[in-house]
Amino acid sequence: MDIIPTQAKEQNTIYAPTATSVHSAKKTTTWISVIIVNYNAGQVLEACVASLLNDANNTGASANIALDIIVVDNASTDSSLEFLDLTFQDDPRLRIIRNQQNLGFAKACNIGTRLTDSEFILYLNPDCVVEQGFVKNLLTKLQASPKAGMAGGLLLNPDGSEQPGGRRAVPTPWRTFVRMTGLSVLGKRYPKLFSDFLLHRQPVPAEPVNVEAISGACMLVRRSALEQVGLMSEDYFVHCEDLDWCMQFRKNDWQILFVPQARLTHLKGVCSKDHPLAVEWHKHKGMLTFYRRHFKFQYPGILMWCVRTGVCLRFCAVAVRILARRVANKLAFK
Repeated sequence: MDIIPTQAKEQNTIYAPTATSVHSAKKTTTWISVIIVNYNAGQVLEACVASLLNDANNTGASANIALDIIVVDNASTDSSLEFLDLTFQDDPRLRIIRNQQNLGFAKACNIGTRLTDSEFILYLNPDCVVEQGFVKNLLTKLQASPKAGMAGGLLLNPDGSEQPGGRRAVPTPWRTFVRMTGLSVLGKRYPKLFSDFLLHRQPVPAEPVNVEAISGACMLVRRSALEQVGLMSEDYFVHCEDLDWCMQFRKNDWQILFVPQARLTHLKGVCSKDHPLAVEWHKHKGMLTFYRRHFKFQYPGILMWCVRTGVCLRFCAVAVRILARRVANKLAFK
């Protein structure tokens, strides 16, 4: 069923439908509402939804786990929604929300969240394909950790290697400075002082572990924690809203769980490939917003200045590289 939202509710309002809820009839079943924000993901979106439903039909059904999926589309101009309509038009577990403009990731997630009433909400990128057992492993590990408010899975590249960002420490201004200056090479000798905030180079743990942050590409959130912490901050358009949310969860004494048994492949960059410069702009702008919101008064002014300057210089370098590649491609076709 297609819905066009008219006006977004207040940012901190969490709406949960009750009377017409599709979940009310099966109280013994644990329901997970999956929110997928789509922007021109093409057929990858269809593969994402298919992998979720297949997992729910197989391992999920045996564990009394059921899914409903809300795809919030940010005014896509490709055929991604048409592929969904053709493949899943008769599946009542799928709803499509069509935004009339690109509202960004956080705002689109919040629109989807307000339409849910399940005990758990899974935020998943449209370019993710989950493996069998993903839903069961992620949910049961979160349920077994009552102090954990959210959990993330093991993000994999298409070649099977672990993707950066799925488990990480918070990129504080100092950690960012260490990474930008190359001082992270001293991390093995002085881990407390020069460690990197990305943890993917460390051995994958055998069991779930607490981490400071996970990726917004895969976040299973407990509703009781969400109601305490609030929705994602809409100060971010895309990127860094996941780090901000992890900070808010930890400030409210909720732990964040990394579950290596919940495996999924992330085809990173599918939705951003057509507008790389705009994505980089929002990413770097989000980094500055993140530092200002959480660390402005915790670090010396000179360090904050260095980090802000480094972020701006990095954006300039990335922008030059993108524009140079664009010019080279145009010349190649002449």
